[in-house]
Amino acid sequence: MTEQNTVANEVGVPPSSTWVRFLRSYGPTPNNLNLFDEYITGALNRTKVDPITLISPQLDKIIARVKSGAPGSLLIAGTAGDGKTYHCRGLWNALGGSSKAWADSSLVKELTLTDGRVAVFVKDLSELRDEQSDEVLMMFERSTLDGDDSKFMVIAANHGQMLERLRDLGVRQGREHPLKKPLQDAFLLAGEPPDRLALFDLSRIAHRDSLVDVVRAVSEHKEWGNCASCALQANGRVCPISENRRRLLGGNGEAAFVRRLGDLVDIARLNGWHLPVRDLLALASNMILGHPMAKEGLMACSDVARIQAEGANELASLYGNVFGANLPPRRAMERPVFKALASFGIGAESSSGADGLLVYGHDDFKLADSFARLVASDSIYGATPGYLSALERYLEGEESARLESETDEFMARLESQRRRLFFTLPDREEAYPFWEMTAFRFGGDYLETIKALTERRAISDSVRSKLVRGLNRVMTGLLIENTDNIFVASSGGFTQSRVSVLCDTEAPAKRDRGIGMMMKLDKQTDRACLDIALAPGAGNSVSFPLSPIRFEFLCRVAMGALPGSFSNECLEDMLAFKAKLLRKEEMLRDSRPEGEDEEEGVEDNSIKLRFIEIEQHGLGFSRPVTVRISV
Repeated sequence: MTEQNTVANEVGVPPSSTWVRFLRSYGPTPNNLNLFDEYITGALNRTKVDPITLISPQLDKIIARVKSGAPGSLLIAGTAGDGKTYHCRGLWNALGGSSKAWADSSLVKELTLTDGRVAVFVKDLSELRDEQSDEVLMMFERSTLDGDDSKFMVIAANHGQMLERLRDLGVRQGREHPLKKPLQDAFLLAGEPPDRLALFDLSRIAHRDSLVDVVRAVSEHKEWGNCASCALQANGRVCPISENRRRLLGGNGEAAFVRRLGDLVDIARLNGWHLPVRDLLALASNMILGHPMAKEGLMACSDVARIQAEGANELASLYGNVFGANLPPRRAMERPVFKALASFGIGAESSSGADGLLVYGHDDFKLADSFARLVASDSIYGATPGYLSALERYLEGEESARLESETDEFMARLESQRRRLFFTLPDREEAYPFWEMTAFRFGGDYLETIKALTERRAISDSVRSKLVRGLNRVMTGLLIENTDNIFVASSGGFTQSRVSVLCDTEAPAKRDRGIGMMMKLDKQTDRACLDIALAPGAGNSVSFPLSPIRFEFLCRVAMGALPGSFSNECLEDMLAFKAKLLRKEEMLRDSRPEGEDEEEGVEDNSIKLRFIEIEQHGLGFSRPVTVRISV
């Protein structure tokens, strides 16, 4: 009898198998219907498990708004997967609506409240035909703009769908719909909607808060309590499902995992990625259940005995699952959350120190202590027998190790170790900074800058110096080291020139008496923003939104990278910013009284130029040169 059959006979039906099967349906499978709120109630009835309950401060606000008796209607907006239908259903239940009535096939539902008001629910505007949609939106308009309190609306809709339906209705009525512009401003510019319209935009909820809530709700679900009596983790066996869940909970010093993942999610959000709750639930399910040998890449309890028997626990590593390493690449990249996390290059990127530790630490006595503490201490996903064996063959240069397949196997294992190291390195491990193992090596500096601006503290001098040095190198195309002033330079006419040695003006690196650079926080996007004032007074400055990738670009350039080698897109953005500064300086110069900036005795047929030159130690300075023009 095989070991797998022996374990299976001991285990029988694992006590948490029903719960794990339910959680599996939230994962990134080709047909994960449980991600849609409409299917959840039926699935829960079939499996007889408690639902995954998320903290929803927005739902509490929605319920409070309706119960307050305030006039007007409600719009629950967001993108696909933000939980619009979930919030709509939560309000229905809170107001006394029955689950049976909610589950019926009617697309528009009415509910009479205890105070006599009538609420009209539309759980998905996109499901309505044009005639139904027009009727609903006209009722919505009467409630929000015309003071009609006979009924109030509760509509769940995508941003674009709502604006498109309002536009089409306006076209059919031969007018510009009066709600389209206010809602468009509210969605895109964080403007205020009409007084009688309560807008709840679920897409504006911070992704990090949603991630922490989802991980807590999944990893702390009470159904996991049944695992305590499971034979799959008895007698020294390691169940990869339980192990991944334990690490998510923060066991064995793993608390840094969710915090580091939250940092990645924050940076992804500030780079423009939107990660709805639906994707975060799929991520949580995949982190716990992912394994490439399981059907569709997601384990059920019935897979565990076979995985244990084949010694394949290490392939279930949540440090790879978080990036979708257990999934076919195409399926992983169909999910925005895996696509966003892949942009960090974790596993492919590394530092020489980290790779030296992973490759030579086992045999190098100088690295032995660090290897034992940071790698060998994890016998499940760290220094496993499989990794050490592949490492030995790779280092000793066995004939088989030179084969492409063997090299690929070791590199895959090395990538897995890099991912694990990123999440497990201590915060103050100076020899191995974990941000250097990503494509965003200055990601930590960016997040700290955002935190400082949020708390109205000064940003660090080292960050300011890097930004100014990077700005100067982009503005001039020269490898100058200046960190206390900013050159606004041109080539004499072509503002997009990458090498510019004519200094049109200079500005201090710190705002002083209304002139110079200031870092501020854009409250609409939560991003940092560079604001360079060329003269005191309102309207004399130019702002540049600083996303994480633009911040990384400037810091990389400051440290010696060639601008075009990192990102041509960022370089073009910076050159466009330089062009705006040059135009602003030209406008300021034209607005000054004639002769204000001219020295006495300067000939009329001459012009004064300032050329940027570089001293011996790399510091740039502007040298005035008078050019006489022959007539």
